[in-house]
Amino acid sequence: MSTPVQYVPLISSIDHTFWTQLNAKKLDELKLDERPLDLTAFYTNDCKPGLPAHLTLSYDSFTDKPVDRGTAYTGIVLNTNTVEEFKAKDFGGILKSAGEKIWSTFKDGSAVEKPVTINQFYCVCFADLKKYRYNYWFCFPAFVTPAAVMERSTLGVKFTSEQKEKFRSAANLGATFLDKEQNVIQDKNNAISNMEYVLIKDPSTDSEHPGWPLRNLLALVSFHLKEKKVVKVICLRENKVAGQQSVDHSLYLEVELEPLSNTGMPKVVGWERNTKGKLTSKFVDLSASMDPAKISESSVNLNLKLMRWRLLPELNLEVLQKLKVLVLGSGTLGCNVARCLLGWGVKNITMLDNGKVSYSNPVRQSLFNFDDCGKPKAETAAARIKQINPSAESRGVALSIPMPGHPVTKLEEEKVKESITELEELIDSVDVVFLLTDTRESRWLPTLICSSKHKICINSALGFDTYLVMRHGVKGECEVLEAPHIGASTIAGSQLGCYFCNDVVAPGDSTKDRTLDQMCTVTRPGNAFVAASLAVELMVSILQHPLEGQAPATLDLNDEKQDSCLGRVPHQIRGFLAHFSSVQPASHAFDKCTACCMEIISRYRENKMGFLMEAFNDANYLEKVSGLADMLENTNFDDVWEFDSDIESD
Repeated sequence: MSTPVQYVPLISSIDHTFWTQLNAKKLDELKLDERPLDLTAFYTNDCKPGLPAHLTLSYDSFTDKPVDRGTAYTGIVLNTNTVEEFKAKDFGGILKSAGEKIWSTFKDGSAVEKPVTINQFYCVCFADLKKYRYNYWFCFPAFVTPAAVMERSTLGVKFTSEQKEKFRSAANLGATFLDKEQNVIQDKNNAISNMEYVLIKDPSTDSEHPGWPLRNLLALVSFHLKEKKVVKVICLRENKVAGQQSVDHSLYLEVELEPLSNTGMPKVVGWERNTKGKLTSKFVDLSASMDPAKISESSVNLNLKLMRWRLLPELNLEVLQKLKVLVLGSGTLGCNVARCLLGWGVKNITMLDNGKVSYSNPVRQSLFNFDDCGKPKAETAAARIKQINPSAESRGVALSIPMPGHPVTKLEEEKVKESITELEELIDSVDVVFLLTDTRESRWLPTLICSSKHKICINSALGFDTYLVMRHGVKGECEVLEAPHIGASTIAGSQLGCYFCNDVVAPGDSTKDRTLDQMCTVTRPGNAFVAASLAVELMVSILQHPLEGQAPATLDLNDEKQDSCLGRVPHQIRGFLAHFSSVQPASHAFDKCTACCMEIISRYRENKMGFLMEAFNDANYLEKVSGLADMLENTNFDDVWEFDSDIESD
């Protein structure tokens, strides 16, 4: 059934840098002059479905050659000196004047030659430079013409490869006319008469209605028609599908147009409604954000919001902004993890380390410079985080982590207990823990505490040209290892193993009798950057999953299912720089693990200090408690060696 075409209105999206630039123009150039300033704004046709059609302005909207962000809208800003002048403006007269400017391009034919020129807007505003408050109102002039009647509407057109190339190329013009072979009409004098298709880059994501720019384009066509005509309209929309740009989500319309009378200009509409849907001006108070620290914070947030606005509407940024993170180890991995966390908008970061910045550190550890040598690592890293992002809530903690296989003397016992208590309190106060310490055994106690307290724990370790990034399983309150798996090729998040689950011996003193090359972390310089960034990205993917820490891990790498808006949430990522490859294994928790099995956790909860002192002082204690010793004792190694020998001889 035929219905009138309805259009999705544009919404002004103004970056705070636009107002900063307007302030500079007002102070340094305009002063008390109220002359209009030329502007350029942009809209895109690649937003995800469900998002509004934004017209974006930023600091470079005032320049002759702004950064190209899509299809241009040209306009002016009229800035008044007082709020009273702003309120007294003849908004109806401004709109009519704007319409007359566009109508003149209809009459002289310049709009047919370059249809994108009819994309125009006006902004009237008052800038209170003392208080950084702004009253403003945008209009996007459009003619009220005899309704274009919808004869057909189709979403999700399947274009051929040749059509896609043609349409993408034609869309670079913003809007144009195509002949029967769907080629751009070069003869502009006869463009309307020879036209079979109208093509426009469409900012709308609505499944039925095109965006506002089409309204004046159809009015232009109607102006030059001699009789009624059914016009085919391609509203080109681009979306990323499986990592590739696709135009198959475009809207195809067939509309019947009536010729416009040349007796006079139609009525003009276009003033933007406010957030409450009322036809009135808007107001913004930027007094807080004009502080340099606030501007920095706002800019960081903008980068992240652009992801959500343009690509991932379901991206939960709030969970990252509220996140509290503990980074155990402030060395090469720890510094890079902290930098990547800041990039995701995480501000509450606690750095822990008991070392000092050495002369070899600054070239590899991105939070330090030469002047920091000799300073405590954790405190220096925390201070540098604040310098990078003044709104960050960072702190450094100098603490030695007690380790199994490292005996504790009577004189040290009280201090060790204090360290255990402090570490527990730190882990208890955060949402995510990163294990990035130098030795294997220093990761045992944090692993145990995280398992006991159901914390998300991300582990990363480096070899010379290899790296490991993994998440520990978060068992939840039930903590039953025999729980059923989610699908045949999937391991439930509560069943995933920890860093120690593949060991058949308890962690011991790995620092004893080490040579110089063994005491230093000898690794390819880029290795830590790769591992650190993957560790943070893994954390973000976990937090975007509906089950968060209990997100399952797939064993089937060909499985295209993506439960998180960011894609797969693997258990482990093991990389090999020698051939620049990586694998994503997943493994079950080990019921005799020396760090996370139920017997170990139970002993820890029942007799914390007594249990831990036994683990520190007796190298075999953890193997006995976990049942690992019994398992090894019952293993027939003769069979194993004989089997091994057979393979070797073969």
